[in-house]
Amino acid sequence: MTSVLDLFCDIDDFCQQFLPGYEAELKTNGLRQRQRGGALYPSEIMTIVVMFHQSHYRDFKAFYMTHISKHHRTDFPRLISYAGFVRLMPSVLVPLCAYLKQCFGVCTGISFVDSTALRVCDNRRIPQHQVFKDMARRGKTSMGWFYGFKLHFICNDAGELLSCAWTPGNVDDRAPVPNSVKQLFGKLFGDKGYISQPLFNRLFTTFGLQLITRLKSNMKNQLMTLSDKLHLRQRAIIEPMIDQLKNISQIEHTRHRSFFNFLVNLICGLIAYCHQAKKPSLHPHPTALLLA
Repeated sequence: MTSVLDLFCDIDDFCQQFLPGYEAELKTNGLRQRQRGGALYPSEIMTIVVMFHQSHYRDFKAFYMTHISKHHRTDFPRLISYAGFVRLMPSVLVPLCAYLKQCFGVCTGISFVDSTALRVCDNRRIPQHQVFKDMARRGKTSMGWFYGFKLHFICNDAGELLSCAWTPGNVDDRAPVPNSVKQLFGKLFGDKGYISQPLFNRLFTTFGLQLITRLKSNMKNQLMTLSDKLHLRQRAIIEPMIDQLKNISQIEHTRHRSFFNFLVNLICGLIAYCHQAKKPSLHPHPTALLLA
């Protein structure tokens, strides 16, 4: 886990480079008339929210009022009320998205693609759900039906995120792939849900990227190199990644009361994962080699 000081310095350095151009563009487009300084700097807001996703707390209100207000007063001397802070969170959504892109890893030529469900309510409460009524959709995974969104992501063989996108729950897993692989090369490994000859042809002809998937039982067998077969088996790296994203970084919960704060929660959870020192990887950690 990154220390508070290191995390703040990294985010603040990014904000000093990004925010002047972003605020100037807002003024040029007429979306903002003037810039007034608030009680908290954008880098402080971003740091606090990312810290929540690195903590053991499951409720942001308890984290802010119990942990931040009592133990980090010296780190954030101009803290405001919880309600005021929640109102400020959507204001840093764009900087958070840009910062997440900076946290992405580097393509190594071996990439894995998958998606996971982001449930926004229990299936029994779908008719009464109002927060995401016009955006969330019913979808189906191997675990059954759900109501919400999908997170589509690509990682390398070191467990680092390379690209991500979110869609309504009823969107086909293959739909966001072409827009997510523009900076990739080599081979992309996926499960049976990504089988598509048109998608294979498009990725290969446009990006020079080879899509490799497992075959369904009713498909003809195809020649495959031993290394490709091994990498398909090693695609299990995805499962511990999803476990960390949901159970440690907390990108999924059903307590959202605002669409923009849902996005802030999702982006900050991904950033918190990117800052983890140990990620699921196909390469043994140096400490593991010393103990072997």
